[in-house]
Amino acid sequence: MENGGFNPDRKSTGTDRRTRLTNMVSGLGKLPPQAIDLEEAVLGALMLEKDALSAVIDILKPELFYKETHQKIFASIATLFQKSSPIDILTVTSQLRQQGDLEMVGGAYYITELTNRVVSAANIEYHARIISQKFIQRELIRISTEIIQNAYEDTTDIFDLLDHAEKNLFDIAQNNLRRDSRKMDDIIRESLDSLEKLRDRVDGLTGVPSGFTALDRMTSGWQPSDLVIIAARPAMGKTAFVLSCARNAAVQFNKPVVVFSLEMSSVQLVNRLISGETEIEQEKIRKGNLAEWEWQQLHSKIGTLTEAPLFIDDTPALNIFEFRAKCRRLKAQYDIQMIIIDYLQLMHGKGEGKGGNREQEIGSISRALKSVAKELNVPVIALSQLSRAVESRPGGNKKPMLSDLRESGSIEQDADMVLFLYRPEYYGLTEDEEGRSTVGIGEVIIAKHRNGETGTIPLRFIGKYVKFADLEDDFNVSSAPVNTDPFAGMAPSTDFDKPNSFITRPSRMDDMDDEAPF
Repeated sequence: MENGGFNPDRKSTGTDRRTRLTNMVSGLGKLPPQAIDLEEAVLGALMLEKDALSAVIDILKPELFYKETHQKIFASIATLFQKSSPIDILTVTSQLRQQGDLEMVGGAYYITELTNRVVSAANIEYHARIISQKFIQRELIRISTEIIQNAYEDTTDIFDLLDHAEKNLFDIAQNNLRRDSRKMDDIIRESLDSLEKLRDRVDGLTGVPSGFTALDRMTSGWQPSDLVIIAARPAMGKTAFVLSCARNAAVQFNKPVVVFSLEMSSVQLVNRLISGETEIEQEKIRKGNLAEWEWQQLHSKIGTLTEAPLFIDDTPALNIFEFRAKCRRLKAQYDIQMIIIDYLQLMHGKGEGKGGNREQEIGSISRALKSVAKELNVPVIALSQLSRAVESRPGGNKKPMLSDLRESGSIEQDADMVLFLYRPEYYGLTEDEEGRSTVGIGEVIIAKHRNGETGTIPLRFIGKYVKFADLEDDFNVSSAPVNTDPFAGMAPSTDFDKPNSFITRPSRMDDMDDEAPF
């Protein structure tokens, strides 16, 4: 590759990088950010007081120093510390002599001069942080200069450049902006404050509500910083379920939610939401074949959706860099409380999905999703496909297991929760083991719950309205009559407008449009 071309694998020493940086910045008539006097003060203090290094060992590294001589002196001090040897003028001088660097740093005279420039180590931690800040400034200048140079190259792959730039910036934050350890009394005080706030909550929810009573009782809501994977075979109702969750959170609880739809257009998703909100069949809305009273019902009930803080992004083939940038922007602008992705396997980890091991790419995507959840402190819910192993399993048991996760190298490991959706009726099973009807029933199986219990929650799946809802408290699954009139009870109802309330009616799944994608 020609000089100046983009090569992320190119190796260079810290000295080489800083030399190039100095030349580039000097050409602009400016010196790189530096604090030579503080570097001298810190090194002198480290050789004066034996406990001084303990205060800055997690802040400073040799490469943070601007002068190469100071880098070598600090490296020798760190070596003595690792060997549990005393640190003073004589031991540091001896260590430099063993390394062959004593003359290079200016001899024993310069080491002595460093100790004469400081009286005590009282402010050494503050001085060390300034040195670290100057290094971060220099690294930002270096990375920015490299980005500018490579952006001018016609042969540069733009997605490789984005990846390399983001990785370098992320490394700066990870390696130099670490959070200090916290004392136990501070953590306990914060925990007690949180518990006292929870005591005052009637609903017991600590996260974003799903709107499903039994599910929220088990999970206490979708928890901040959690990565939740919801997996199922096609036609089980994955999109219907997360749309119901998004609708409940945004409409009932006024929580801002964003849905990234990689499979369906935003209009298709909104049509599903309208069908569930107005309880007008999805097939009628899709064809626009509505009676006059249905048009009136539609206009009277979509107001709640119009005002809901619900955002839909249907960018196709979304890659993880675009996703992260959009989430940060939405968080800053609208304080997004929950992120939904439909679905994981349609995302790209790098560039435009060029070759490579797909399982590794999915693994990098799942790690990135978890990183976004922690960074923004919001739950990230990602839909995922299951392998065909479910259908090929012998016998009548088609309930999914963790091993059925498709391309599951890291998905199960990174996820805080893994949920499966299962509708026995799809496989022709109309009764469960106890003889109760499974018609119109969808099961939410919590297979992994890092911070809570696992179990199975039955929900009502209303296929013609493309939504999930709570089972009625007094609903008897085994004796529930099947409603054969698709227009029964379709008049507007005030009960639907009550908080935490759904109008749910049993329905024949055979009446559904076989081609409707769930």
